[in-house]
Amino acid sequence: MPRVILHCDMNNFFASVECLLNPSLYGKRVAVCGSQEDRHGIVLAKNESAKALGVKTGDTIWQARNKCPDLVVVPPQFHHYIYYSRLAREIYKRYTDLVEPFGLDECWLDVTGSTRLFGSGKQIADELRQTVKDELGLTISVGVSFNKVFAKLGSDLKKPDATTVISEENFKEMIYDLPASDMIGIGSATRRNLSRIGVDTIGELAALPLETLKIRMGKHGESLWYFANGLDSSKVLPQDCDMPIKSIGKGITAVRDLENGAEVHAVMLSLSLEVARKLRASGLLASSVQIAVRDNKLKTREFQCPLPFETANAAMLEKYAYELFCRKYGWENAVRSVTVRAIKLVPDDIARQLGIDTDIGRIERRERLDRIADDITRRYGKNSIRPLSLIGDIHIPKIRPDGASLPGFNIKG
Repeated sequence: MPRVILHCDMNNFFASVECLLNPSLYGKRVAVCGSQEDRHGIVLAKNESAKALGVKTGDTIWQARNKCPDLVVVPPQFHHYIYYSRLAREIYKRYTDLVEPFGLDECWLDVTGSTRLFGSGKQIADELRQTVKDELGLTISVGVSFNKVFAKLGSDLKKPDATTVISEENFKEMIYDLPASDMIGIGSATRRNLSRIGVDTIGELAALPLETLKIRMGKHGESLWYFANGLDSSKVLPQDCDMPIKSIGKGITAVRDLENGAEVHAVMLSLSLEVARKLRASGLLASSVQIAVRDNKLKTREFQCPLPFETANAAMLEKYAYELFCRKYGWENAVRSVTVRAIKLVPDDIARQLGIDTDIGRIERRERLDRIADDITRRYGKNSIRPLSLIGDIHIPKIRPDGASLPGFNIKG
């Protein structure tokens, strides 16, 4: 039996919720933007009327206001977005238990087994759109297809409040002339790589020999070829499914540019403390560390290196993260934002291979101290114990929430 997959995308979600909470915003051009004080002053979401004047997600506030002088800017209220996201998922679960969130505002649904009860995929999609509108006052666009990739593509083709069906019979004529970047898995870097070999549309991607993509782009290129040819077979995972954690990271944008190594060192230590705490809470150890550094010209570079042994210790993560920064970052420009990420994770109960000159006693003392620190922070809050070097102004935002976690998605603080 052919699969019937839906992708439900809540239209202009953050901005729509803000208008719902404050009816005086209806009829105005609205953008939800981050804090200018903490240098997160970019557009996170906008409503249709602001979008019509060219306001884009990622615009700075001044860029958005140049395009739309009467733009109403409101700060994000993530607890409200989470609340309405959960209400929408409860509606989806009336039709299937196979509901996989993809961010706060998007979900895949496998309704293959529900069609005998509720009708075709299109009928279910139309009913969902009406129910969400009636019960929540929000609109959704729904893609209906035989796999997850095309279902998501369908929900993007027609907005707002629309249903688009991409079937096994019509998918080539519907999507093969679309830009390759419209398909999930193709970001700006991949788009540029594909363009270099003459691939600009989904159809051109599908027509390329599989071996060519495998040679040029490895496993990722192979996956994209299968996606473009309608061969995606990935399952819709229920929202309570435990996904393996592949990495744990934390990043911040400094409240002012970091001008020297000491300032970067302090920020990396603060980030490493949070990453290490999450590693231990998850029962994981890191085998490698990765850093991402964005300078004040908005150029981002990423570097990574192996650790001498698997660890969940903040001092070890910070030591190698900072050494990596010193080796790789040329200080052409000041630093605007920093991310520290623990990668190549393994369970914390594995046998670790230590070097012959490793001070095992020191490692054990550090791990005991980490457990004591974790107990203190659980009781009194994460800032109840911290290194002396982090006392004072280290140029990070004063309010740094851990964020709200959803299956497969995190809102970074």
